[in-house]
Amino acid sequence: MTLSQRIESLVSLGQFLRIENNDELHAAVRQAESQNPWFTQENIFQALHAIADQFLQENKLRTFTQNYAVPAHNEIKKIALVLAGNIPLVGFHDVLCCYLAGHHAIMKYSEKDSILIPFLLDQLTSQRPQAAPYFTKVDKISGYDAAIVTGSDNTARHFSYYFQHIPHIIRKNRTSTVILTGNESEQSLQHLLDDIFGYFGLGCRNVSHMWIPENADITPLIEALNNRKGVMLHNKYKNNYDYNLALFLLNKEPFLQGENILLKESQQPASRIGCLHYARYTSLEVVGQWVETHIDQLQCIVSNEPIPGIATIPLGTSQCPAIDVFADGVDTMNFFVSLYP
Repeated sequence: MTLSQRIESLVSLGQFLRIENNDELHAAVRQAESQNPWFTQENIFQALHAIADQFLQENKLRTFTQNYAVPAHNEIKKIALVLAGNIPLVGFHDVLCCYLAGHHAIMKYSEKDSILIPFLLDQLTSQRPQAAPYFTKVDKISGYDAAIVTGSDNTARHFSYYFQHIPHIIRKNRTSTVILTGNESEQSLQHLLDDIFGYFGLGCRNVSHMWIPENADITPLIEALNNRKGVMLHNKYKNNYDYNLALFLLNKEPFLQGENILLKESQQPASRIGCLHYARYTSLEVVGQWVETHIDQLQCIVSNEPIPGIATIPLGTSQCPAIDVFADGVDTMNFFVSLYP
């Protein structure tokens, strides 16, 4: 297939996702929710809508691929993709870029998310059978020329050694932080709830840490957080909240209790499910130094106001990355294209 044909097949997939009352799609969503209770139908459809709107629009696909010299006649490489499963469809962007570059994706799915991406690829290949050779699902990867692997900090060390003989991208644990200035409107704080509670806080783009001015009153923020009461109706989230509350009480750790999240003062970027770390700053230079120290642990830095020397995104946008936004800031499309002779 030519690049233009591959783009056309992805556009058709996007059109399929936009069909109202799509029985096939709804059946797959229910199956994924049954397999993994963290994948609620609401969260799955949020991911699907983001993919359809941000990744599978013809103008966005053509503009995106114009930035890369994808050969018209190419020597296809076999790419091992070990996909994560922390939130619905989190590995789809890697699969998308591999396909756009014209390579053969050898995919090992996470047990937590083994329904949704195969369903989308089945739809794509049923519409365009000539796309089928680009995708292979495996239980054990072998016979690959390059690899993109997502795992924990511990598994990353193992993967780095295992794949040292081939071109590779190894992804580790990451999370996101928000820098509040005290000038945020009530509406902006409501947008922040999407960054914190979206996908129950399980994604690397979720805000798990926040900076607030030293003398700022945290009460309005807690009141805003309390508005997202729906998360407490989910058993697994509530169990994590209750467990962490018990730990804080037993260990006599200082914390602030919201109705749906626990706030603990800490400079550690990552917090547990149902918890949010926060730190106070005297100047933005302090925040800048912290970001520089923890940059390898951060996926997104969220703020409505420009922060000198720090690339930020607005509140409420962390879960809607554009097609040209790459995990860990590593251009995966360029990685795939660079594999050609």
